[in-house]
Amino acid sequence: MHLIQAQIASNHEQRATGLMFRTEMPTNEGMLFIFEQSSVQCFWMRNTYLPLTAAFIADDGSIVNLADMQARSDQSYCSARPVRYVLEMHQGWFAKRGLKAGSRIGGSPFEPRR
Repeated sequence: MHLIQAQIASNHEQRATGLMFRTEMPTNEGMLFIFEQSSVQCFWMRNTYLPLTAAFIADDGSIVNLADMQARSDQSYCSARPVRYVLEMHQGWFAKRGLKAGSRIGGSPFEPRR
């Protein structure tokens, strides 16, 4: 089990800003982007100074795909299929913990709705 301290980006302004301009971030901290509906989600890193890995996550918490994103890049990094969630962590954070496509992330956003 791995504890993640994720800041939430759930509206347009928060998602547009994301982790831009930060020069440091604690090891187990990241940002969870929440979208209103599933769609192919694409990210770029123009004003982001930290290299990050994005986990594109399905509604049930399963990782669809991971993308290692280079700092200050205009390259587009996209989900392999429509998702509602994207979790950004330090680059290599998921790999160091053996998390890959098909692994499941737990927590309140991914618990079944009653």
